Order: sequence, then structure tokens, then C-alpha cells
Amino acid sequence: MIKPARLASIDMLRGFVIALMALDHTRDFFGVAPFNAEDLAATSPGWFWTRWVTHLCATVFVLLAGSSAFLRGQGSGVPALSRYLATRGAMLLVLEATWISFSWQFGYHVMIFQVIWALGAGMLILALLVWLPRPAIGAFAALMILTHNGFDAVQSKSLFWTAWHQGGFYPFPEGWGLEGIVFMYPLMPWVGLIAAGYALGPVFLWERARRERFLLSAAGVLLLAFVALRAFNLYGDPDPWSAQGRGPMFDLMSFLRVHKYPPSLLYLCVTGAIGLLLLALFERIRPNKVLLLFGGAPLFFYVVHIALIHFLGNRYFDLRFGGGPYFSNGKAHWPDGYVPSLLVVYGAWLAMLAIMYGLTWLWTRRRRRQASTALQSAG
Repeated sequence: MIKPARLASIDMLRGFVIALMALDHTRDFFGVAPFNAEDLAATSPGWFWTRWVTHLCATVFVLLAGSSAFLRGQGSGVPALSRYLATRGAMLLVLEATWISFSWQFGYHVMIFQVIWALGAGMLILALLVWLPRPAIGAFAALMILTHNGFDAVQSKSLFWTAWHQGGFYPFPEGWGLEGIVFMYPLMPWVGLIAAGYALGPVFLWERARRERFLLSAAGVLLLAFVALRAFNLYGDPDPWSAQGRGPMFDLMSFLRVHKYPPSLLYLCVTGAIGLLLLALFERIRPNKVLLLFGGAPLFFYVVHIALIHFLGNRYFDLRFGGGPYFSNGKAHWPDGYVPSLLVVYGAWLAMLAIMYGLTWLWTRRRRRQASTALQSAG
């Protein structure tokens, strides 16, 4: 089997959402605010949209992971692909539970399971699904995604239900050394999305014009489904929208304020539609070397950037305010003179992207040299 050529559009889209992801995490550490950026009673349009655009990241990551798995399987075959997904998925789970959880806390009080957990567990399940016919994988994806919100009323303290559907904090018994696990990304919809990405995989083997038409059509269908379901609050999100009485901007914010933890059907519809539209756009434009660099080394970027932003954010608060916000006895304490600033957030984000560009360039150059040396040795 011959492995299909790597598509620049996939790497560019992945690089684009990685940059957006860094914006969200920069906001976490440089723009700590006493309000939720999506709380319409407390936020402003600037804070709301800064947070909202980053919702694209997880949807695109997981969907493209499934499609990339399909393309990899074209060159390796199902047995080798299944082994790869199983080993890669297990590695991601270990990474999430150790270094990445530590990077968020600079301590180790809880394990925090987010997008890398969803990708790792999704790959483990996909390692089994790839043995099925592709229509069966697509049916599994639809079942997971479409029915997810039908279980919103089911509440349980069990580990399985917390990890699979409900999300939230699962405590460990005293004496374990850790307080518990925070399941930010419960698996049911994310597993469905990675399976949907795999079922979508053959589209990326089509010639470009046909692929673009399909991507645009699929994005249109998802947007229409989103508008139809959301307009009448029919199904697909636990938080209904309503007119805010504060002008059209806040009405639009309410309409688009969809549930991410766990991701609702409407969240996946609107972010998936935008992701497919961007993918069609990246099919048409000239490859961008920055996006290609970030999108070609996504795991390196993710592993490095959280700890880096956290460290530099701490230094920023220490140097400017003598210390950062902290919580004590359930109450937030803020440094004297501190006011959350989007200008600071965006400035720090651009600086972070510049640093990550340099680090990622050095990393990829080192990997290329290692690969070249290995080929020479083999020859």
C-alpha cells in the first residue's frame, strides 16, 4: 500500500486551531477574571468572543484525528493501524494524567482530563472500531453524537458515568495522595466525533474540487441543523437561548452560547460547520509556513505550551503586582491594582506564538536531522 500524500489543508487547519488554543490558555494565565467569559450577566462582547472562538479547537482536533487515522490506514493496513492507535492512545492517556495535569497546576493535586484524554481514549476505542465496515463506524458515530443530550437528565456519582457522559469531579478516597480526577471532556460525544472523522476519511482521497464541494455542503447542512434546532430550543443543548433585552449583540451571544462541558450536539454542529468551512478555505489559499509548522507538530506544541504560558503568566503577575490571584477558604483574592485586560491577553498571546514558533522550528529541524541520519545509517 502507498500512503496518501499529506494534505497541507489539514495541517494548516490544525495549526490555526492550535494558535487559537494558545489564545484561550493565555487568557487563563494572563487574564484571570472574576467572571466567566461566557456569563452574559457579567461578561462583555470582547471577553465573550475571545473565549467563544476557541471552542473550534477541540472539535477540529478530534475530528481531524479520526480522518488522519483513516489516511494512515491507507498506507499501513488495518492491523498496523489498530496497533498504532492503541499504543498512541495509551501514550496520550499517560501524558494527560502526568505531565499535562502537572502543567496546569504546577503541583499534583488532581488529574485533569481534557482534550488529550479525549483523543487518547478515542484512539483506543477507534483501534477496535477500524475492524468494522466504515458504514458501521459512521452509524456508531451518529449514535454517540445524536443521542448524547438525551441523557442529560441522568445524574450519577459513578466513575463510569462521570467519565463517559456527565463529566465533573470524581473524588478519590482519603489517603490516595490525590484528591481525584476532573473529567472536563466526558467521552461519549468525543468518541463519536473521532469515529465521524474516520468515516469522513475517504473524502480526503477525492480530487480537490469535489472535496471542496462536499466540505461546503456538509458545513451548510450542519449550520442549518444548528439554526433550526437552536431557534426553537428543540433539542441538542441543555442551556436554552433567550432574548437578552440588551441589543442584538447580546442576543447573538445568547444564541451561540452553547454547552462545551460536556459538548452538546449544537456545540458540535456549529463548531464542526465552521471547521469544515475553514478546511475548504485552506484548500484554496497558498500554504502558510507558520500554520504548517504548528500543524505538523501538534503534540509537541501542546506538551510545551501550557507549562510555558503558566510559568510566564506567574512571572508577569509577580513582576507587575507582586503576586497573582489565589483562592483561600473558597474565596478569591486579587492583587492590588489588578484589572483583567484583553490588551495584555492578546499581547502575551502574540509573544507566546513567537516563542512557540522558534521552539517548534528547532524541534522539527532536530527531528528531520534524526530521520536523515537514520536513513543514511540504514543505507
